Amino acid sequence: MRLRLLGWLALGLAAQAVAAPEREPTLNLPAQGRVELAFSPWNDPEQALLEAIDGAREQILVQAYLFTSKPLARGLIAAHRRGVRVEVLLDAESNRPNSLSVMPELLNAGIPVAVETRYNIAHNKLMIIDPASRHGAVATGSYNFTRSARVANAENMLILRDNPALAQAYARNWQRHRAEALRLDSLDDLPAKRGKQDGRESDR
Repeated sequence: MRLRLLGWLALGLAAQAVAAPEREPTLNLPAQGRVELAFSPWNDPEQALLEAIDGAREQILVQAYLFTSKPLARGLIAAHRRGVRVEVLLDAESNRPNSLSVMPELLNAGIPVAVETRYNIAHNKLMIIDPASRHGAVATGSYNFTRSARVANAENMLILRDNPALAQAYARNWQRHRAEALRLDSLDDLPAKRGKQDGRESDR
């Protein structure tokens, strides 16, 4: 019996090894450009993001785990209305209608929204602004796009400007995630909520 259990265990480990993705090498890019750094609660990352959004001229790509900030949603909607191509990727589970997510406002404004369902948690928090421009910017860090992150949490955020190779690398990764995501035309398109049996961890 013990040998049989060991055999099953070996088969299970072998199957996991086959299913594991092949890791790609990390990217090494030259350091250049300007860096803006904000720590909450002492600084105001949200205001820095709003100023970056206001400076966008061509495109804003958003990837968010939690997105409940009304000011940031209004900033993106204003950018969309002045002709900037705004697209948003959200974690499917953390942005459901009962979560205070700004997803309904973004959809109602005509901003393309897609949700990520492949991962246990789609944990990225970033905005990529004008990645095709030599003055493009990437905003990233621990900072969720929420009121709590602004007023109650200890967070950090970097806005990395004037490094085209970096902005384009982030944009390519965003597009890779978008290709796997589910485009929503309305909240009715959200996939069924995962149960606890699916093994999703909490990260609130």
